[in-house]
This record gives sequence, C-alpha cells and structure tokens, in this order.
Amino acid sequence: MKIIEKKTSDLIPYANNPRHNDDAVQYVANSIKNFGFKVPIVIDTSGVIVCGHTRLKAAKLLKLDTVPCVVADDLTPEQIQAFRLADNKVSEAATWDENMLDDELRQIGETGLDFSMDDFGFDLSHLNPLDDETDDEEKENERQRTMDAYNLDSYDPGRTAGFYQMPLIRKCTSVPSELIGFNYMLTTKPRKGLGIHFYVDDYQFERVWNDPETYCEKLAEFDYVLTPDFSLYVDMPIAMKIWNVYRSRLIGQLLQDKGVHVVPTLSWAEDATYQFYFDGIEPGGVVSVSTIGVKRDEAAAGIWKDGMDEAMRRLTPSTIVVYGGDIGYKFPCKAVYFKNAVTEKMKNGR
Repeated sequence: MKIIEKKTSDLIPYANNPRHNDDAVQYVANSIKNFGFKVPIVIDTSGVIVCGHTRLKAAKLLKLDTVPCVVADDLTPEQIQAFRLADNKVSEAATWDENMLDDELRQIGETGLDFSMDDFGFDLSHLNPLDDETDDEEKENERQRTMDAYNLDSYDPGRTAGFYQMPLIRKCTSVPSELIGFNYMLTTKPRKGLGIHFYVDDYQFERVWNDPETYCEKLAEFDYVLTPDFSLYVDMPIAMKIWNVYRSRLIGQLLQDKGVHVVPTLSWAEDATYQFYFDGIEPGGVVSVSTIGVKRDEAAAGIWKDGMDEAMRRLTPSTIVVYGGDIGYKFPCKAVYFKNAVTEKMKNGR
C-alpha cells in the first residue's frame, strides 16, 4: 500500500456522500492534533474521496496543507461505490463493552496525559476513581470480583502450612488402580479406582482454577485426583512459582473436602523452591511425580534427582505414584508406575 501526500485543496469530496459526520470533526481534529495523522484518506484516481470526508474536514480545521492518502487504483468504479458505503456501515456493527471501556478510560485518566478523553467524544461524567467517593455497593462489587478472580472465598487460613500459608492437604493412604489425563475426564465414565492426573499442558486445565466450583464437582465423581501440575519452570519468577504451588494446593484441598482421594503432585525447580514447595503436604502419605522428559536433559535430570531426594527426606511418603518410565531412581518406599498414555498411543500407532 503506497501512501502519498496530497494537498487538501486538491481533494474532492464525493458529491453524493450519504453519511455526514460534522459533529465528529472537532473530535477527529483533536485526535490528529494529539496523535498525528495515522489513518490515510482513501481517494480514487481522480482525487475524489472514497473514505475520509471527516478527516479532510478536520485537516482543514487544523489548517493542514497536505494529508496522507492512498489511491484505490485497484478498484473498479462500481467497487469504489460499494466500498464507500461498506466502510461507513461496518463501524455501526461494533459495540462497546461498557465495563472494559470504563476501566480503560479510568486508567488513561490516571496517566497524566495533557489531554482528556472527552476531547474525542467520550462521556466521562459517570466515572469516579475507586476511592472513598465510590458508593459502598460499587466498592463491594469490586471486592467480590477480586475475591472471585483469586478464589479467596475458598481460602481457609486455619488450614495452611508454612511461611507462605499453603493450603494443607491431608495424607492419602491408598493408590489409584488406573490413571487418565484431565483432558479425557469429560468423555470417561467414572469407575472404581480410576484417578485423574494433570500431567498435560497447563492450558488444558487452567479452567479448573478459573471455575473450581464447576470442575471440582466433575472431578469429585472420580475416586482419585492428582493435584493440578501447574508448571514450575526454572526461568519463571519465584513469585509465579509460589503462586502455582498455592493454586495446586488449594484445588487439592477443595477436592479433599468433597471426599476425593487426593494425591499431591510433586514438582519443583531450583533449590530455592524447596523453601515452599513441600509446604501443605502432610508427610507419610501417597504422593505422585512425573518422569516424562527427565532423561532427555542432563541438567533436568540433576534437578529432578536433587528435588526427589529432598522430597523423600521431608515428606517420607508411603508410596510414590510415578507417571512415566523407570529412570533408575531408587525410591526408599514403594513405587507404583503408570505408563504415559500419549507415548503408548504413539508406540501402538494410534
């Protein structure tokens, strides 16, 4: 797309333009003044405006000698006539999300810019900062939205462990006889001894955190659930690692409250994660770990072994539910292995 500068005096308004936006001219002029001329005027080969009548009027109001233009020389006269109407019409189909719009306007108003968004036609009269002037009902609604987003209503400070107050999961004393991935939960009929694991990509089970009430009800139909394996990558900020551990523990506690046999999933990163990762797991019970991909990377294997040594020392589990193959680690307790279903399907050509 080639943009050329044309004199405003050389541009010709379309005589039969059916849409008139005189009320918008000042707003467009304010936009050009503050942000520059960012949207070219579209003209035909004769200099007649196809799209941009209001921008031309705003440019003349600002006494601009030239404006950027695009010549629609690839369109037939019939296409230009249709495009002129279509371009004006499609904007009418758009709608505003009022809550999101208000949030954006509030944030912009707090940036200290030397102009106001009412310069562009936005009504700011109903906006108030969320401070002491906000009515009590609105404040309460904002607080509840925050509570819902972080599942704070589900947090019980009386059932936590460690400096970071990780939700406590009581030890599980039995082992599932079968495991399936969370992504197959909705298409699998619950049966005795069947457990759900979360050794899948995070995006597939993030919804459990976003809507725990719905998904914990569905998960509670199964005898066993391994806690969500929210990722702990070495290059993650430590705050995110703490947050992901907290989320896993809280979901586990909610499931345990529904009578599910909850098996804590173990995962860790560098040594620094030891200061919080094992908090919230009652020692002496059944825990789970994945060995998938450990053998492929020497550094990852070292991190895995060091963390497992620490887990054995701190948690003294009765049984380890291992998802994946035997990588040669000598567990000081009973280990029950479950094959990686994805790998098995690939081996069998399915």
